[in-house]
Amino acid sequence: MLSRVANSLYWMSRYMERCDGILRLLRVNYACSQDEFEQFSWRPVLMIFSDMLPLTVEKNKFKGRKVLEFMVTNKLNKNSVFSLVNKSRENARSVQDNVTKELWQCLNDYYHVTRNKDLVTALKLDDPVSVLDDLVKQGMHYYGVCEITMARGEGYYFMNIGKYLERAMQSVDILNVKFSELDYSLEERSDPTYWKYLLLSISGYEIFLKSYRSALDSRNILHQIVWNEHFPRSIIYSVKRLKQSFETLKTERNSEAYKALSFMIGKLESHIRYSDLKDLEEKGLKEYLHEIKLELLAIGSAFNHYYFAFN
Repeated sequence: MLSRVANSLYWMSRYMERCDGILRLLRVNYACSQDEFEQFSWRPVLMIFSDMLPLTVEKNKFKGRKVLEFMVTNKLNKNSVFSLVNKSRENARSVQDNVTKELWQCLNDYYHVTRNKDLVTALKLDDPVSVLDDLVKQGMHYYGVCEITMARGEGYYFMNIGKYLERAMQSVDILNVKFSELDYSLEERSDPTYWKYLLLSISGYEIFLKSYRSALDSRNILHQIVWNEHFPRSIIYSVKRLKQSFETLKTERNSEAYKALSFMIGKLESHIRYSDLKDLEEKGLKEYLHEIKLELLAIGSAFNHYYFAFN
């Protein structure tokens, strides 16, 4: 597969995964803001998914409707839903022969939904949860179309690599921002609703209740999001699926590139799999998350160097 094609499919998938993560976090945060109207802060959303300066974040952290507009429909925000869907569509358009007709139509429909002027009005005047629900469903339609219609070839696996790399980064960023509010302390007894809304924002609350018998606390939250292999948004699950997708790309022609990336991905998987809460407490949660994020970023850079560099 041409590096140009692989690059477009990879980024199409990363942008759509980021879009899905933003929408889920916005939906849950808005619901939470209605329960804690006076003191609710949108700071975590802006810290994770925007490039706002800290001072600007502080100025806007209590302006819910403004944050929704900025993160969903703002054309100048490169990480708004509007921008991400547009970039995904452009990547798909550039390699249209390598995606199915159904997938292209799905992205095209999503693109037109985000361009609809009624979306801006609805976010300002109507119930934002209903608006965000409809956008989440558009994303779920995209995922379903990918799984049902895409051939299991190189293109599909580059899409999976983009999806799971992006998902792992999001999980690290969410943990980093939420625990930074507690000074990275595992002993901090936060309100259980704090952890509940965190899990809801990554669709992990129901799985938590079925997997952990004890109460919502920081250690169980960490275990689920870092090490629970049955949770689709855990870091270890994402890295494991990233590794499985990457292993399908091995050929005699790319042995050097494959060996370099295989080592990096395997090292990251081992780093996570063979660590536990005791190791994390000794090292420090902040440092642990920082190390994982650096390794993920290095893997992304290596893909760009070995597989996506244009000659």
